[in-house]
Amino acid sequence: MFFTKLDRAKYISHLDMNRCMSRAIKRAGLPVWYTGGFNPHMYLTFPLPLSLGCESVYECVDLKMTQKVDFDQMVSRLNACLPPDIQVFSAGEQKMDQKEIAWADYEICFRNEDGLKEKLTSFFNQQEIKVIKKTKKGEKEIDLKPHFSLVSMEEKEGKLVAVMRFATGIELNINPTLLLDNAPFKLDVLTLKRLMVYNHQMQSFC
Repeated sequence: MFFTKLDRAKYISHLDMNRCMSRAIKRAGLPVWYTGGFNPHMYLTFPLPLSLGCESVYECVDLKMTQKVDFDQMVSRLNACLPPDIQVFSAGEQKMDQKEIAWADYEICFRNEDGLKEKLTSFFNQQEIKVIKKTKKGEKEIDLKPHFSLVSMEEKEGKLVAVMRFATGIELNINPTLLLDNAPFKLDVLTLKRLMVYNHQMQSFC
């Protein structure tokens, strides 16, 4: 299933997002599959958990059903049980494995200041951008330069809106804030929103 996570929902943690979706599915009366064993639980997998404070118009969750369901009916029944900022817009059979996820587009809205566009362009165009990335094994220095690109950037009503593409997935997952927090000047980020997720061939994840 694909869903949105907007406005106030950006403050919901991944754990609470899991609980929210589980409860909505239960209330909707969908024939979802539960794991076996001593502590059965609803099988839900979020291939690409969203960072706290980030919105998205393209979130995904995988689940199993014990019987066939009408996907359109599934969407309408679920949305009636979900808050307005979290709404399912599509459901269907899985076509891609989550291991295929490679890139994601984000819309980043900055409070515009004189010369900000030029400063950001100069920052992004450096030959290398070394940062410290925290991993489960500890901290390591990486060069962000090969792992992001600027798709577009334009000024709108006192704001600077940039669409950027970042490496995303199991092998390497770059949070946009890792780049923004290492800018050599202060940035006032108003909103951060995930727009789309792609595989290695730049096909929309589905």
